[in-house]
Amino acid sequence: MIIGIKDALKLAGISVIACCAVFVCTMFLNYNVDIAAMKAEITTEAAAMYNAIVSTGKVVAAVSGGCLVATSAVMLLFYVKNYIDTHGKELGILKALGYSNFKIARHFWVFGLSVFAGCFLGYALAFLYLPTFYELQNADRLFPEIKPHFHPIPAFLLVCLPAIIFAILAVLYAYLRLKNPVLDLLKERREYKQKAAKRGGSDLPFLQDLKWSTVRGRKSLVFFIAFSAFCFSAMLQMSTSMTDLSSGEMAVMVLAIGLILAFVTLFLSLSSVVKGNAKTIAMMRVFGYNHGDCAKAVLGGYRPFAYLGFAIGTGYQYALLKGMVSMVFADVGTVPEYNFDFKACAITLGLFVIAYEVAMYGYSQRIKKLPVKSVMME
Repeated sequence: MIIGIKDALKLAGISVIACCAVFVCTMFLNYNVDIAAMKAEITTEAAAMYNAIVSTGKVVAAVSGGCLVATSAVMLLFYVKNYIDTHGKELGILKALGYSNFKIARHFWVFGLSVFAGCFLGYALAFLYLPTFYELQNADRLFPEIKPHFHPIPAFLLVCLPAIIFAILAVLYAYLRLKNPVLDLLKERREYKQKAAKRGGSDLPFLQDLKWSTVRGRKSLVFFIAFSAFCFSAMLQMSTSMTDLSSGEMAVMVLAIGLILAFVTLFLSLSSVVKGNAKTIAMMRVFGYNHGDCAKAVLGGYRPFAYLGFAIGTGYQYALLKGMVSMVFADVGTVPEYNFDFKACAITLGLFVIAYEVAMYGYSQRIKKLPVKSVMME
């Protein structure tokens, strides 16, 4: 199995998400391990803060890491499916030559390398940042001075184990997808599980029906676009609160991670939408539909889900920070009370509308420049 440069660039999205997940988890978990070794030296006055910081590390690693791992898994399965769909002829020929499904599927372990690359990079960056992070965590000098130490078990759990699990996941999913008949692979027939149409067909106008059919045909992209909006909303609003609750450096880190996740996921999703509907766009232009109609039919159906993702991200960041301050830091008097910041929400929403609509406009221009002749000759 050959993975070209374009395929590798798509897998870079998985690497970025894995990098962010491991970066966050490494900082908090490594600090928890190192500070636990100094527990006997911590004074009674600092015991409440110690318990709060340890609990914070566990919660952040579980919530943030778990969310990003789940997203990486969905993205991995999406790209395995997409690879099989776009290389159906080559895979079908291999099956026709007598190769079993497992013999072909086992080569998909290489998809796990993208996870390993992201995890390794995230761990390395976090380890370089640990001295600064330790200083931020002990800014009030409540604890003895702690130096970062390398711990092999957390390193294996955060770098090697995810790569192994994701490689196995890719192989198993590819094995299931390759069970399709050889003729379906050779003709590159793609299965779209859609609800049975109502008797007499849809009552919606053609363009509206096409818009929602496009969304139903690629449900995984709905998740990615909503997730990009979720990251933008949650992390930007959370960063505005970090200045008061933690530090300016932590606010910048949260902001940077949020923007990276949001834009990488959004651009990869919109690229897949445009590429996956290239023939549909070409046919619409052949039949006289203008550029605006094509853009609305292909991209317009995802807009409501983007704003839904923004709303969920807003609720998520409020519930997370409110719960942390109210429960985890309840016994620590130096932590201010947290309330919903309507001003930050309004500013973030305005920035999101601008960023999302600019991205949509940019990809609508890609649709405009799509060469009809080359698409129809494929």
